[in-house]
Amino acid sequence: MATTDKAKNTAQQAKGKLKETVGKVSGDDKLRAEGKADQVKGNVKQAGEKLKDAFKK
Repeated sequence: MATTDKAKNTAQQAKGKLKETVGKVSGDDKLRAEGKADQVKGNVKQAGEKLKDAFKK
């Protein structure tokens, strides 16, 4: 299950990066902000998964 969660988090980070880039290119500040927010969410979730893994060892 943790591997699936990590993959989802990585996908969310990638989606956020894509949104941010599209927003930057198109001049859409809202889309750019959404992209940054998605990246932050993915990073926080990924950190949580790493923390869980550290306690499992």
